[in-house]
Amino acid sequence: MLHDLTALEQGDAVRRGEVSPLELVEHFAGRADRVGAFVTTTHEQAREHARRLTGAGRPEDAGPLWGVPTGIKDLHPTAGVRTTFGSAAYDDFVPDVSDDLVLTVEAAGMPSLGKTNTPEFGSPCYTEPDVAPPAVTPWDPTRTAGGSSGGAAAAVAAGLLPVAPGSDGGGSIRIPASCCGLVGLKPSRGRISGAPRYGDPVGLATAGTLARTVRDAAALLDVLAGRRVGDPFWAPAPSGPFLDACDRDPGRLRVARFIAPVITEVDVHPSSVAAWGEASDLLASLGHDVEDVPVPIPRDAVVDFETCWAVLTAMSAAPPGREGRLRPLTRWLAERGHAVSGPELGLAIGRLRQHAAAALAALAAYDVVLTPTLARPPAFVGELRDDADPARDFALQKAFTPWTSAWNVTGMPAMSLPLHWTDDGLPVGVMLAARPAEEELLLRVAAQVEQAMADAGAAWVDRRPPGW
Repeated sequence: MLHDLTALEQGDAVRRGEVSPLELVEHFAGRADRVGAFVTTTHEQAREHARRLTGAGRPEDAGPLWGVPTGIKDLHPTAGVRTTFGSAAYDDFVPDVSDDLVLTVEAAGMPSLGKTNTPEFGSPCYTEPDVAPPAVTPWDPTRTAGGSSGGAAAAVAAGLLPVAPGSDGGGSIRIPASCCGLVGLKPSRGRISGAPRYGDPVGLATAGTLARTVRDAAALLDVLAGRRVGDPFWAPAPSGPFLDACDRDPGRLRVARFIAPVITEVDVHPSSVAAWGEASDLLASLGHDVEDVPVPIPRDAVVDFETCWAVLTAMSAAPPGREGRLRPLTRWLAERGHAVSGPELGLAIGRLRQHAAAALAALAAYDVVLTPTLARPPAFVGELRDDADPARDFALQKAFTPWTSAWNVTGMPAMSLPLHWTDDGLPVGVMLAARPAEEELLLRVAAQVEQAMADAGAAWVDRRPPGW
């Protein structure tokens, strides 16, 4: 079946003329969404895009994903397509223009099958909006797909999309990657432009990629990466395509590892400990030097992060007269944000910069950093959400994901890899991070790990969830 192929294999089949972009669109459009992947589908628009691609012919400079379908996270305005931002306050909003990511994906020849599910304004680490069913992991539909890129992850993991972009301000790509058994890559700050809205003045959030393989993730990063005039942050250009980096040996690396939670005191589930330990052993077996290090970011940074997070939530206002349609968690966070003064916000951002600088200095001698991705396997749907007590909701989220936001603070590239599975078949990710702008090195070691797993007969791309 076409969905058994990786995204790069599908692109190669298009290049060879074995399948057309329209045939790929029809195949994926015909697959049932049982995982809450989409808020709005755009099958007819995708068909029309595929027909245009076929009629115009493959360009000389087409990338390897030309003709491969994808989806757009429902946080990205898309011209003529309902864009809800995961909120009932925007349930009938249809933008007139698309943002840069949407235009970039379209220009790369990737038809979009719809807007992938996301929680309200992308804030929670679970995807249970009031405008769509919950996004669930296809490995157990009673459990969350994570968030905020939960719909994108569910779609790729269930074979509804070959590959998909997501976005990540505190773990929103890596969390669903772990929940859904995928590769999830958050690139460096400034690697992918936030044009034209630049909605995060703090610099925590970035777009990124969700895929079944490291190479698919790298190929989509090649599509999305690039600097735009006016970008407030930018990463230096890579030495070549990120996809090519996957074929280069990383050499012998110094790997720092720690498992103590960054955000809050929490008992780490045995499966997360086991995944971290197995990843450590695998990296050592590949010739890397694995060393224990102290947690590089102090707990004090959490207060400053929460201040910035609350202000960012307050910036996501509802249309006039629709404030009552916002979720209790959003209203609670927004109230906290409105209570922050301008000087308080400035001081919090400054302290985050100081914490980031100290962490980068502490880790400067190491090539990559290893932690678990999550403190436990995927939570049950509704387990983290508490509309009656938003403070408890927020505390449960922090306990679920006590490592991921550290690398948003530092701006380091980080990715979750599906290295471990529980006895009852749930995926458990581990997270690798690299120095800022060193996505190429991160991809090289991730590809090496992926190949080692395949050589051991445990290739994660060969795993299929129920209903595949």
